[in-house]
Amino acid sequence: MLPTMRLWTLVSSVLALVTFQAAVYASRLSARSLLPEQRIAIRESLPDLYEASVVELQAGLQSGLFTSVELVKAYFARIEEVNLQGPLLRAVIETNPSALTQAAALDAERLETGPRSLLHGIPVLVKDNIATIASEGMNTTAGSYSLLDSVVPADAGVITKLRAAGAIILGKANLSEFAHFRGNLASGWSGRGGQCTNAYFPHADPCGSSAGSAVAASIGLAAVTLGTETDGSITCPANQNNLAGIKPTVGLTSRAGVIPISEHQDTVGPLTRSMADAAIVLSIIAGPDPNDNFTLAQPTPVPDYTLALNPNALAGKRIGVPRAVFLNDSITGSDPYVNEVFEQALNTMRALGATVVDPADLPSAEAIATSDNETIVLDTDFKIQLNAWYKSLLSNPSGVRSLAELIAFDDANPTLEEPPRYTDQSILIASEATTGMNATYYAALAYDYEMGRTNGIDAALDMYDLDALVLPAPGFTTVPAAIAGYPIVTIPMGFYPDNVTIGLAGPETVYPAPGVPIGLSFLGTAYSEFELVSYAFAYEQHTHTRLARRAYEEAIPTTQLWDIIYGA
Repeated sequence: MLPTMRLWTLVSSVLALVTFQAAVYASRLSARSLLPEQRIAIRESLPDLYEASVVELQAGLQSGLFTSVELVKAYFARIEEVNLQGPLLRAVIETNPSALTQAAALDAERLETGPRSLLHGIPVLVKDNIATIASEGMNTTAGSYSLLDSVVPADAGVITKLRAAGAIILGKANLSEFAHFRGNLASGWSGRGGQCTNAYFPHADPCGSSAGSAVAASIGLAAVTLGTETDGSITCPANQNNLAGIKPTVGLTSRAGVIPISEHQDTVGPLTRSMADAAIVLSIIAGPDPNDNFTLAQPTPVPDYTLALNPNALAGKRIGVPRAVFLNDSITGSDPYVNEVFEQALNTMRALGATVVDPADLPSAEAIATSDNETIVLDTDFKIQLNAWYKSLLSNPSGVRSLAELIAFDDANPTLEEPPRYTDQSILIASEATTGMNATYYAALAYDYEMGRTNGIDAALDMYDLDALVLPAPGFTTVPAAIAGYPIVTIPMGFYPDNVTIGLAGPETVYPAPGVPIGLSFLGTAYSEFELVSYAFAYEQHTHTRLARRAYEEAIPTTQLWDIIYGA
């Protein structure tokens, strides 16, 4: 196991290995004055930012091998390489002009009093629907020009927790505009950010709506990133970008200061390159927030999710396969290659000591697949909560103060918000047509909870005496957990083969495509993240699937810490 204390022990052990290199670093010898063996030793001691973990970065910071200022500069340079030039990934909307100042202050604090947490001095990229105070120099727009230069009243709850832990907010990630709740538009597109694309195949679909966060994490444009999910927006980007993603139980992490879709389904979670990093981040951002009353119902204390990092966690567990959900899905149910790699994953779990109960269907599977109640709930909630968001702003230069005015703004600014092939506002229009929380709304919400919880995930867990459910991450997998408000933990499972038939996903994107990742999702009941993290970690540590394939060459930034420290 790798609990927090052991993680710190690992940091200490790494420190012992870099004493010589740190001494060389501290003297700040120029690259030209270093002996060849010194150059090799220092280069090898610096973490590769494509894969660098939080523990590795924290060890380097603690040893003095590099500083947070240099780390921020390295990530800025990596973003510059691939974001708006080269492969044009468009993963990042803007970087934080205050990041270097904050990094310098945290470097000084480290020397004086030591690190606050494992995230002290670590750069974090957050989705552009998560509020940061305007005085810092960044916007919070959900990708919409209707919110450009608007002033939010405060940091989001999760940002407050990150700052308290000593994290540096590196910038804002691109997303599907309004978290993919605008219309029938391509995943990863926003008016402000343009079309974000996957780093594993040119112009591949990154999946929405936390597309920019996922693409950035996948190639090391930040140490870790945050996304949000209403239905699939952490799970699917993790799936298609070779990442570990945690979609928490609704109410485990605060939504205060997050541009909303629905308080009944929205949640904030990490997208990272490993389950260990995801566990570290979740341990920090989880917990009660008086500004989000849903969080006040969660069990206390908040678990230390790093204690769940047990490579033997699947031994003796009963893991169910709700095939009726999977096979009813026209996307993955008819994809023979996804089925193939999923069967291999089930065999891996058996080899790790799990009993795979197959099938272990949700009694409500067919009802969920044919129901429109989720749409009723989300459309109604979005209008009410987005109107409240606009009204909460201290100022908004666009003049937009409601959903109705947003629709009009988009129509009045077609070059910004309705370029060719990205004109649709059908979801906004449907939401504006709702009439509030009436009897139809409450019946739909109750039905969703019954189908997702009582007669859905909880029923399957109870009927088959299961510890968790498991499914391929693509497609219908997210819906039962979304309407239930239950967690999903996703990890890499495989990659599409080089001979896969390339499909069209949007005006500028393709899916599937050669080398595009495929994920595996563990599902459970409310607040079962600890157990789900442990099962995902055990699978990850046995397979190391992420390491089997890298992004396409042009999409991999070349800047490393060596280039920043020594300029050579």
